[in-house]
Amino acid sequence: MSDRKFAFAIAATGATVLAMTIGAPDASAGVSQLTVKPNISVGSSTNYGTGCTYQLLARLSIGIVPVSYYDNGQLLAVVAPTDGVAMYNWVPAYEGVHTLTAYQDGIGSSATVSVGRGYHFGENCVVTGG
Repeated sequence: MSDRKFAFAIAATGATVLAMTIGAPDASAGVSQLTVKPNISVGSSTNYGTGCTYQLLARLSIGIVPVSYYDNGQLLAVVAPTDGVAMYNWVPAYEGVHTLTAYQDGIGSSATVSVGRGYHFGENCVVTGG
């Protein structure tokens, strides 16, 4: 093998080792999925009612960056995640369509739900309208 080919082989090997050592850039934080859990609610048109509590569950790509929750563009809360998820108990204040969004480092996921009027019966919520 000539000195030139040998030097090229060493350089290529060094570049490969350096790339493996440094690795790919870290993935950015972000919400990969937002779920609105209906809990124990029932309704003819929707399972979401005013005054009733629902859990917003954001699944995350990075579990240490805080998550911001929004309801129709209005900030609800900023939540610290645990084990790759961030949870927030949401109580809709008014009837109508709600677009709920969770953002982590500017990357978000949304869910749209229709909210009717909620009536509490113990742990249950009966929903009319929506």
